[in-house]
Formats: sequence, structure tokens, C-alpha cells
Amino acid sequence: MIQTRKKPTETGAAYITDFLINQQVPYVFGLCGHGILGLLDGLFDRSDEIKTISVHHESVAAFMADGYFRIAQRPVATYTSCGPGSTNLVVAIAAAMADSSAMLNITGNVPTTQWNRGPFQESGKYFQGDFVNVLRPYVKRSYQPTRAEMLPLALRQAFDLMSNGRPGPVHLDVPLNVFAEPVDDDAAAREAWSAQTWHRPAGDPGAIDDALRMLAAAERPVIVAGHGVELSCAEAALRALAEKLRIPVATTPFGKGTFDASHPLSLGATGRNGSLPANGACRNADVVLALGTRFDDRATSAWLPGFTYAIPPTKLIHVDIDPTEIGKNFEPAIAILGDAKLVLEQLLQRASDGPPRAAWHTRIAAWRKRWDDATAPQRGSDAVPIRPERVVADLRRVVPPDGIVFSDVGVHHNWLISEYDAHRPRTLVQTWGFASMGFGVAGPLGAKLAAPHSPVVAVCGDGGFVMNASAVLTAVEYDIPVVWVVWNNFGYCAIRDQQLGYFGGDRELATSFTDSSGALYSADYAMMARSMGALGATVERPQDFAPQLEAAIASGRPAVLDVRIDREVRPLATGSWDLPPRPHPMPNFGWGDE
Repeated sequence: MIQTRKKPTETGAAYITDFLINQQVPYVFGLCGHGILGLLDGLFDRSDEIKTISVHHESVAAFMADGYFRIAQRPVATYTSCGPGSTNLVVAIAAAMADSSAMLNITGNVPTTQWNRGPFQESGKYFQGDFVNVLRPYVKRSYQPTRAEMLPLALRQAFDLMSNGRPGPVHLDVPLNVFAEPVDDDAAAREAWSAQTWHRPAGDPGAIDDALRMLAAAERPVIVAGHGVELSCAEAALRALAEKLRIPVATTPFGKGTFDASHPLSLGATGRNGSLPANGACRNADVVLALGTRFDDRATSAWLPGFTYAIPPTKLIHVDIDPTEIGKNFEPAIAILGDAKLVLEQLLQRASDGPPRAAWHTRIAAWRKRWDDATAPQRGSDAVPIRPERVVADLRRVVPPDGIVFSDVGVHHNWLISEYDAHRPRTLVQTWGFASMGFGVAGPLGAKLAAPHSPVVAVCGDGGFVMNASAVLTAVEYDIPVVWVVWNNFGYCAIRDQQLGYFGGDRELATSFTDSSGALYSADYAMMARSMGALGATVERPQDFAPQLEAAIASGRPAVLDVRIDREVRPLATGSWDLPPRPHPMPNFGWGDE
């Protein structure tokens, strides 16, 4: 609940700043512009209580806020100016919405007295000050207080909404004059009770009992843990239930880290880049208990029957806090609307110890051995260019248990899903649903601010890094010691591989980085880092990567490692993905002999 304000509020900007401080928001990330001048003036007066961090591209601010929420599990705010300043935010806000990350995005707008005159950077040709409609598909709600007396209600509702239920970004669009006008005392007093933490919903007791009966009768049950387990901090309850019922656990790719990869019941991740134990168990299960997952295409082999799941005949128990996700892609036998942690605790309270199911576990053990035998040898390869498996293995060896690895979008992300073992929650952080390139470049700055004593390593492609390389400059300016591993394969190779796979081996266009002669070309990302004041090193030999990464982490400075990767090596595929109407690729490992 909001605390009593420390001093009288004189302007809208002062009220907003005061509100953020009382909600214990430690940072605001953003980029200046004439439309946000009023807010910056309000933040100036309280700069000893809330820190403002200026970035060099607006999307970096929202990616940082997303990264901060992923680690701290509480929101911060962003600020941007009107027109292009705010439209540059959209890609990052859309990513946060898809991945259930809460943040308050404050955008400035032109003064209301100038609406409909077409002033400098006004959004909206057919409706005045219309930036709210730009963001409407990508936020939980957009508020536009056009008078200062509307700010208290908008802020209270925004903070109520963004963090409760399924988290997500909320937008506050403020005309310039509202920042400068006085807030009515009566309006402020009416909202003094402000921002509540709602009680999260538990499952219907009858549905809990039905689920336990179905699980007890199952011969081949699997638990599938999604990102919702992480959002509800349900990892301990998940482990306790899996051990009590003796049920193996797969995670969705986005749920990696919710179940310790070293646990004997761990299967790995599902989907197109999933492991053989995970996909094999899920497609052969008779009952699946799914927690906090929306069953998207990459986690399910694009819903192709029998590739990751066979629902039906497999019976699905689907648990989610968002009613729009239950039954959207697979028909549940039992649907439980509720918070993952509370539902797991309900199941634990009522459950009896599960049967041994020796035959099922023996079958899974055989898949696990086949998978390990196929994947382990290349993790020590000394080949040049460096094999992806070697990079991921050394990354896992060097990064300590509390270290945080961020993945940007690209082929390296597929390798991390396939090969990187996450042992703790919030130690492998990804952008998933909207998959905005740049998240894994800028988001780590927010994560490092949330966890200053944990090493933070960003793994990003050369394509994604150059899009948001200004994040390195921000890290230098504010002494935020993130390490970037640039997975340099000379192109947008995730898309190049799809071109070759779906359309033919001679039909590559605009996906490799080349010079005018057609030869592969790369910028010198290590030199780019040094030009901004960070450490920079180029790594071409596999034996050099681990020592360079160790040194970069130990330096306590922002650092960029330009790592040259073999672009022709691809992960084993135990699942698939579908881009209709092209024929979907078949798995090349473990398919048809289970």
C-alpha cells in the first residue's frame, strides 16, 4: 500500500515521481525529448531517491525494464517523448506483453491546447494525441489523463493492473501540460489507499481431486512446467510434487530453470529444439499435467500431432492463471484456473505417494542415454571455427550457479534451449512470444541492476548485437558490468537455415553478411566495444573462449567477446516446426524408434 507522501505535491510530474518512490520503484529508464521535459523536472527534485538512467535508443529502456522485472519480480518505469521517441518503444513493450513482464511505460504527449493542430510530433492524423491506439495491442491497458486531477486514479489503477493476475506492461500517456499543472488535493486524497496486491486464485478443490485421481491412475505421466511456474515462484512446490508422485518433469523452452536440469526426474525442454527425453516422454505420455504454459508453436512442434504431444489420446490437465490460455491449443481433460504455486500446494496437501512406474522410468532412461551419447562428444571439440556445442558447454562451466545468462533471438537461442543446463530459476532469461531482437542485448543491464552481485552474461547474435549496441555505451556510462558474448556467424543464420530448409539449398538471399564481392563480412565488435569504453576481445579458437569469459566476468567492467562460430552446424532435431503451406521438416534424431 502507498505510504504517506513526504512532501506536498505541486505538479503532475511531482505527483508521478512521488508515487513511484512510494511504490519503491528504484529506477526509471528512458530517453529525453521535449514531450517528457516536465517529468524530467519532477525527477530532478527527487534524484537522491529514484535513479534516472538515460539510454541511447528508446527500445533499450523498455528492454532494461523487462530484464529488471524478470530478476527482481517487481516493476520499474520507463519514460520517452512524443512521436518517434515513443514509437521506438513498441517492439520492446510488445515483447514484455507476450512474456508477461510488468512495467510502467510513461510517454509524453503534446499539450492538450495544441491537439488537432498537428504540432511537432503529435501522433494521430484522425484523432488527437492518439499514441494510445499505437500501443493498445501490446499493453494490459493504456491510460491518458488529460487533466492533472486524473493522474492519481490512473497511477493507482496502473500499478494494480500491471503486477496482479498475469503480469504485463501498462501505459501512461501524459500531455506536456499535465506534467506542469497542479494536482487537485481532493483527487489525490481519494486515491491515497492506492496500489493493492491481490490475492492470487487457487484451484477449484473438486478439480484438484479429479487431477490427483487421473495422475494416480496414469502409467506414463509427465509434468510440463512453463514460465508461469517462474512467475508464481512455484519451483520448490513443483519439485516437491514431482518427487512425491515420482513423475518426470519436462519444461517448456521458456520454462527452463523452473526445474533443476541435474535432477534425476528432469527431462529437459520440449519442442522443436527440445531434448529426446522431453519430446519422447511427452508424445508417449498418457497424462500430462501442464503448469503455466500456453502451448505455443515452438514449444509443441507447431501442434503437429505426435511430434511433441499427442493430445488426445493423451489426457491433459491444464493449469493457468489466464483463462484465455486454457484450451486455446489443446483440449484439456481437466482445466484448472489458478496460480501455479497455489495449485501445486493444493495437490501436495492432498496427494499420496505415487507408484514406482519402473517401466516408464526405464524407458525414459534409455532416451536420456541416447541423447547424452549423441550430444556430449562435441562439447569438447577443438574444431575451428568454434562449434556451438563447445561454446555452450564452456559457458555453462564458467558461469557460476547464481550467474544469469540472457539470450537474444537467433540461432544461438536454439542452441541454448538444446544444450544449456539451467539449475535455478531466473538464471536463463529469454524473450519468447514476440521474440524481439535486442532484448538479450539491452535487457541484461536491467538484470544486473536487479542482481548487482550476480554475474550477468548476454549471448546475442552478431545481427541482434549491432541493432542495440548502444547498450554497451549505457553500461559504460553507468558502470553496469555486463558481459556480451557475440555469437558471430556472419549473418541472420536462423533465417538462413529456414530458407535452405523450406525453400532449397540454393535459395539464400539477404540472410548472410557479405561485402560487395559476396565474401562473408563481419564488423569488429571487440573494437566497437573498446571505442565505447568497454573491454573487447575477439575469440577464434575454442580453447580461448573460457579463459576470456572468466577474465571478462572477473574484470568487473562491461565487456564484449566477439566469438567466431561455425555457421554450418545445426542442433539435432527431435521435434519440428511448421510454416504452412511448406512441408514441415521431420525430426532427424530419435524419431520412429521409441
